Amino acid sequence: MSNGTGWFDRNGIFAALDKMRVSRKLDSWQLADIMDKSLELNGLSFQDLCALFQVETEEDCETLFSTARRIKEKIYGRRIVLFAPLYISNLCNNECLYCAFRRSNTLLTRRALNREEIQNETRVILDQGHKRILLVAGEAYPKDDGFSYVIKAIESIYTTRNAQGDSIRRVNANVAPLTVERFRELKDVGIGTYQLFQETYHHLTYAAVHKAGKKSDFDWRLNGMDRAMQAGIDDVGIGVLLGLSHWRFELLPLIHHAQHLEKEFGVGCHTISVPRIEPAVGSDMASAPPSPVSDKDFKKLVAILRLAVPYTGLILSTREAPQVRDEVISLGVSQISAGSCTDPGGYAADRNESAAQFTLGDHRSLAEMVDSLGNSGFIPSFCTACYRTNRTGHDFMELAKPGAIKAKCGPNALASYLEYLQHYTQESTLSAGRHLIEDELSAMPQKVRERTLGMLKKVEQGQRDVFC
Repeated sequence: MSNGTGWFDRNGIFAALDKMRVSRKLDSWQLADIMDKSLELNGLSFQDLCALFQVETEEDCETLFSTARRIKEKIYGRRIVLFAPLYISNLCNNECLYCAFRRSNTLLTRRALNREEIQNETRVILDQGHKRILLVAGEAYPKDDGFSYVIKAIESIYTTRNAQGDSIRRVNANVAPLTVERFRELKDVGIGTYQLFQETYHHLTYAAVHKAGKKSDFDWRLNGMDRAMQAGIDDVGIGVLLGLSHWRFELLPLIHHAQHLEKEFGVGCHTISVPRIEPAVGSDMASAPPSPVSDKDFKKLVAILRLAVPYTGLILSTREAPQVRDEVISLGVSQISAGSCTDPGGYAADRNESAAQFTLGDHRSLAEMVDSLGNSGFIPSFCTACYRTNRTGHDFMELAKPGAIKAKCGPNALASYLEYLQHYTQESTLSAGRHLIEDELSAMPQKVRERTLGMLKKVEQGQRDVFC
C-alpha cells in the first residue's frame, strides 16, 4: 500500500469478524474472564473484542457497562473535561456525501471567518467559561492565505482576551491531513491535540462516500497521524463517523490504528471520538445512514472502547440528544463538548443551520451541562495543565496507563472547576459546586487532598489558572 500504510491489516480484521460470525454464543465465564483481563488496564486482543461484540442480554450489558465505569474511574476519576468547537470556515474541496460542507452542496451558505470574527467567536466562548477550543475548518482555505489561514486563526484565538482578562489556554485542531512540514507549523503555533477522523475504515464504503477531492485518497488520510507524529505532535486523536459501515467493523480497525501508533511511536492516540451521523443540510445520506447505530449498540461500543484502550480519552460530541449523552457519559467518556455551534460565526450571532456541518442533538448551554454533570456526580473540568507542563505523549502515557494520572487530573479538575464557579456561574450553582468539591476532596488520598486544598486556597484568593 502507498503512503506507508502497509501496517493496516485489512485481511486480519475481516478474518476476525468472520470467525466471530461462526463462533458459539458468548458464555458467562468467558465474559467474566474478559472483564478480569480488562481491569488489568492492558487492553484487549481482537479475539476478546469480537467476543464482546456478541454481548446482547441486559445482564451481560450491565456487566460490560459496570466494568467500563470502573476502568474510567480507576484512570481518570470522576472528572469530565469540557471544550467548545470553533468552526472558522466551511469551505471545502471534497465531495463527501454525508457532509453539508461538500463542494457541490449549493444549499450551504459558505463562509470563512476573518481575524475580527474569530476573535469575537473566541470572546463569546470565553464568556461561557470555556478554556479549551477545538478549531475546525473545512478542507479548503481562502485563496489569499492558503494554510496560513489556519495558523493565523490559532494565533488570533490565543491572543484574544474577554472582559475579565481570560484567554483560551489550549487550542486543539481538526483540519485536513498535512505534509510533515505543515504539521511542524501546527506544532510550532502551539496546538494541543491534532484530531483527524478516518470516517470509515471500510475501503469499499470509503470509496463510495468520498467521491472527489484529496479526501478520496484512503491511504493519505490513514497515514496522517504517522506524519503528525513524525513532525513532533505527540498528542493525536482519531475517530470514525458511525453509520457509514457496520460499527463492529469500524471498532476493530480503530483499535488496530491506535495499536499501530503505539507500536510505531511508543505513544497511542490521546483521544478517540465516536460521532454518529446526524442530519445535514443538502445530504440525503446524513438523514438515512447506510448502517445506522442503535442507542443500545452505541452504549456497547463506547464501553468496549473503554476496555480496549483504557488510557485513551473518549470524546462525546453534541451530536447526541441530551438523554443519550447523559447515559453514555457514565460508560467511560472523559471529554465532552458543550454549548456548541457547528456553523462559522454561530457563537457571536444567531446560529445558522444553513451554514452548519450537521444538526446538533444537544442544545444545552455550558452552564446547563455543568449543572447536569454535577447532579450526576461528575466533576466538570476545564484543565489544560498537561499541555503547559509538557506532560504529553510518552510522559502522559507513563502516567495514564497505570492510572497515576488521576493524582494530577483530580486536583487540576477541582481547581479549574472552582475557578469557573467563581467567575461564570450564579450563586446557586456555586453553592452546589462547592458541595461537590467537598465530596471529591473527602475521597482523595491524604497527600493528594492536602495538595488540592492548597491549590483551591489560591483560587479562592483570586488566582487563576492554578494547576500541578
